[in-house]
Formats: sequence, structure tokens, C-alpha cells
Amino acid sequence: MSNSLLERFFTKKNFSRFAWGTLFYTLVVIIWGAYVRASFSGDGCGDHWPNCGNLDNPMHHKPAIIELLHRLSSGLILPLAVLLIAWAYKRFPAHSPVRTASVLTLLLTISEALIGAVLVKKGYTAHSTGFYRAFVMSAHLINTFFLLMANTLAAWWGQGESPLRLKGQGSVLVSLAVGFAGSIVLGISGAVTALGDMLYPAASLIEGIKQDFSPAASIIVKLRPLHPLIAISVGLYLLLIGGLMAHLRPSSQTQKFGKLIGISFLVQIGIGIVNLLLKAPIPMQLIHLVMGDLVWINLTLLAASALAIDVPIVENQKFGLEEEGLEPATWKDYLALTKPRVISLLLFTTLTAMIIAQKGMPNLLLFLAVGVGGYMAAGAANAINMVLVRDIDGKMKRTSTRPTVTRKITSPNALWFAFGLAVGSFLLLWISANLLSAVLAFSGLVFYVVVYTMLLKRRTWHNIVIGGAAGAFPPLVGWAAIPNSISPLARLLFAIVFVWTPVHFWALAILLKDDYASVGIPMLPVVRGERATVVQIFGYTVLTAIVSTLPFFIRDLQVGLIYLIAAVLLNGILFAYSIRLLQKVDRPRASSLFHFSMLYLALLFLGMAIDRSIHFGTTEYSTPRHAVQNRPLPPASKGSLLNVNESWFTIGG
Repeated sequence: MSNSLLERFFTKKNFSRFAWGTLFYTLVVIIWGAYVRASFSGDGCGDHWPNCGNLDNPMHHKPAIIELLHRLSSGLILPLAVLLIAWAYKRFPAHSPVRTASVLTLLLTISEALIGAVLVKKGYTAHSTGFYRAFVMSAHLINTFFLLMANTLAAWWGQGESPLRLKGQGSVLVSLAVGFAGSIVLGISGAVTALGDMLYPAASLIEGIKQDFSPAASIIVKLRPLHPLIAISVGLYLLLIGGLMAHLRPSSQTQKFGKLIGISFLVQIGIGIVNLLLKAPIPMQLIHLVMGDLVWINLTLLAASALAIDVPIVENQKFGLEEEGLEPATWKDYLALTKPRVISLLLFTTLTAMIIAQKGMPNLLLFLAVGVGGYMAAGAANAINMVLVRDIDGKMKRTSTRPTVTRKITSPNALWFAFGLAVGSFLLLWISANLLSAVLAFSGLVFYVVVYTMLLKRRTWHNIVIGGAAGAFPPLVGWAAIPNSISPLARLLFAIVFVWTPVHFWALAILLKDDYASVGIPMLPVVRGERATVVQIFGYTVLTAIVSTLPFFIRDLQVGLIYLIAAVLLNGILFAYSIRLLQKVDRPRASSLFHFSMLYLALLFLGMAIDRSIHFGTTEYSTPRHAVQNRPLPPASKGSLLNVNESWFTIGG
């Protein structure tokens, strides 16, 4: 090829294409490597490396061929990485991030091969069951992730995308770093789970669960139950930062990758469930792996676009009504950031749900820890909400004095505060109760911030029906803290709060109709009018009455006459207030219904707690968390330990 042809071929545009092609080829090699492991062909070449020593042995011919093909295909990445560097140094200036990413691609390719050599030389292949195999495999996976990241960034920057701006990114940079760390932990747990499935296959799903919790099981098998909850936790976190990046670092790229994060998470969860039900066949393992790598690549692109030098930093912008020169924020201002009055009622349902599950008073330390952890999760969600809706809060009379609007607490500081609360809540609930309870609380935070605040609040009057479901999860959080599972009665508690929410919130929305209309928030009274709203309220009152009396009529749920009497009386009063409002729509009647609805929910849950304690309780009122039933952890549902609104005890808003 002549020099002119070479010059025309080795262009910046072709560099990007070559880098993306190298990334695609690397993914193919990774998939083949997973097949080598899953097919027990990892020792096909014995302990020989890089050459293969078993090609002449008919007994090992097929595994040797499979392993040799993997080595040859892996070896081809090295010259591709060398060419990537030469191309980058030829076409991109000094200090270009393209050069840096290309160099890292080569270095990580070399370390990838060396870690593979350790696996072979130490015999951590095929049927090896030692703990050190899992450790070296984890190192291999971490190196693979960073290799994919470096290659992706080389291709991304090579096509002309803006370099990073790390200074001034604050909590956004840290939240992205935590997302990468969580993804690595998830990848390691997935690799260990796949290894356990391979080495200790089960004849059925039930048998596999029995293996997981057998005292005699290998440590690799005992770690398998953690993977689904880790997957949900990390996935929900990625949903959260995907939404936050699209809002706090707005650009077409961050919005695109933020959506892709959500889509890829849901697809990956679906593939994981199918994988579990089918007992992890090799094709499903490979699909699961590919999807995991794509999530990582998508996260890399989200971070690269969000931290790009030309992307605005929204939390540092002003919205016109902020006051300067105020006194420094006090602890009272940070407390106000959590909306303590808003949290109170649904935090009460969390704690009473613990009593309902225990059939008596739980261990006091556990009771207090879940209360504090729940408050922290709700406070984190409310603080993030104040940052996200700061522009409309400044235009509404009742929210114009919030610390994020007046700038007593800057948005970056509010995000730091929220981030600390969220992490602290998760750890506290996990350590004091269990991982399921922590996941449920965090699920609610994500559901409130992403689904309600970001997706629905400004778009549709259905915002409170769908997004308000976040407030229906406190009972699940409290219940899960006791038996480490979610029973049918716990799900009914969820349903009660879910159908009660529109009755409660739309009564408030009538009172705040003008405030919402002034900023264009499409609450039902604004969009459909007050008459349509009260009709909807009455319909949900009927649903609330039906759902709230169901626990008594399902014998296995162990709910007695005390609760039935309380439910009948409370529903009768709720009907009376709803009918009064239906007959005549005015502020006093709407206010009466709104305030009674809070008392209704509190007394209903209290009635069930008293009923279960008296009729079905035992003399043992304390169950240490390590003494709970040793049962498998079910996947967590989306939900919340959250009360979600801007007014007293209110969901939504």
C-alpha cells in the first residue's frame, strides 16, 4: 500500500471505526472464554501456557481445541492494541485522551493474558473448586471490565467527543464512581454464581435452593443467594444515576445513555430470571454475560458524556429567586431538607409492620435501627427531590422558602447530603436487619426519584397513581426486617397504602390546585377539574374499603376481630367524608378528608398491630436478626420506605 493510501486510510475517522471494531472483537473473545469455562475446557491444554500440551491426546482433543482457539483469538487482541496505540500517536496530539485510553488498552490486554496464565499454571480451571480460583477469577473479571472501559473510551474520544472535566463535578463524580464499583461487585458475584452453578449443578430449582442453604455447602455455593439481591441493588442504583445524569448533566448523549441504562437493567434482570428457571444452561450464561458487559460499556459512555467538558453543571445554575448573603446553613436547615413531617406517617407504617410481622414488639435495637434507616432513605429521596424541582419550588408560594431555593443549602451540598444518607441507610438496614430490607428501602428511593419526580410529575395526572406507589412500600421494608421475606399479608399492606394514596393526595391537590396550576404541574384537579377529581376519590375510597377488609377474610393471614372492627369503623368514616366532598366540592370538606385520611391509615395499621399481638402473639417479643428463619431471599420488588410529597404526611406532590 502506497504512502498516500496509508495516509488516507489511517485517519481519525477510521481510527474510531477500528477502535469500535476492536471492542466488538474483544467482546467475542470474552464470550468464547466464558464458553471455555462453562464447557469444562479450561484444562484442555493442561498446565501448559502459552502453548498447548494436549493436542496429541485423543481423550483431551476437543477441550484442547476449544482452549487453543481461545488462546489464539485472545492473542490477536495484542497486535490490535499495538496498532491502536500507533494510530493514536500518529493522528492525535500530545496529551490527547485518545492516546491515554489506547495505552491503557494495551496494558490491560497484557495483564489480561497474565492473569489467564495464572489460572492455567495454578490449575484453577475446569473442575477446580478451591477458593483461590474464585479470587483469581474475580481479578480476571475486574481486569476485563477495565479493558472494555479503556477500549470504549478510545473509540468514544476518537470519534471527536469532548474530553472529561473532573474538577467541580462534586457528588456526581462520586456517584458515578460508586456505580462502577457496584457494577464490579455485581460482576464478581455473578462470576461466583456461574462457577457454583457449573461445579455444583442441581436437578431442579428447589434442589438448588436447598444446596445454597445447606450447612455443608461450599462457600462458593453459599454465596449464590446474594447475587439476585446484589443485582437488584446495583441495577436500581444505575437507574438512579442514569436519571440524575440526564437531569443534572443535560445533553442528548446523557439522556440517551440514561435511558439505555434503564432498558439494559430491565433486560438483564429478565435474562437472570430465565437463567435461574432454566438452571443456567450454557447459552443463557453467555447471553447473561454479554448483557452484563453491555451494561458496563453503557455506564462508561454515560460517565464520559456526563463528565464531558462542554456539558452544563445544572446544580450550580441559578433559577432567579435565590437570595444571596444568607447565614450559613444550620442542622435545622439540613433537617428541613429531609422533610421530616412528610416522612412521619409512612415511617409509622414501617414500624407497625414490624410489630405485625413479629406479632408483638420486636427487638428494640432492631426496631430503632429500621426506623433510623428508613428515615435516612426517605430523607435522601426528599433531598434529591428538592434539587430536581428547585426551578418550580421557587415559583410556588408554599415551597419558595426551601433551603435549596434560598441557597442556604446549595444544590451540590444537598446532593452530597442525600448521597451520604442513602449510603448510610442501605448499610444500616443491611447490618441491623437484612439485605432484603435494605434493597426495598433503596428501591423506594429510586422509584420516587426516577419514576415519580423525573418521569411522571411534570407529564401526567397519573403521576400520583403510579409514582405514589413508592409510598406503599414502607410496610414491606418493616415486614422484611423481621422474617427476611415478604408474605401475602405484607403484600396486602402494600395494597392498602397503594389504593389509599389517591384518596389522600387528591384531597390535598384540590386545596393546592392554584399552586400546581401556576407552575404547570398536571395534577388531576388542574387537568380534569374538581368534579372529576372527587369522583375518582370516591372510587378509590371503595377500593380502599375492600382491600383493607380482605386480611380478616383470608384465614391463613391470622388477622382477627379487633382489626375487622377497626377497619369497618374507619372505612365508614372515610366514606362519610368522601360522600360529603362528592355532594359539594369546597376547601373545608377537602381539608377534612385530607386530614382524616392520615389518621385513617395510622389507626388501621395500629389496629392490625394490636390485633396480631393479642390474638396471635407469643410471650417471645424479641427476635434477634440472626435467629430469623433461614430461608432463601426472594427478589425485591420496586418500592419504598418513602413518603413522597411537599405537605404533611403526604405521598406525592
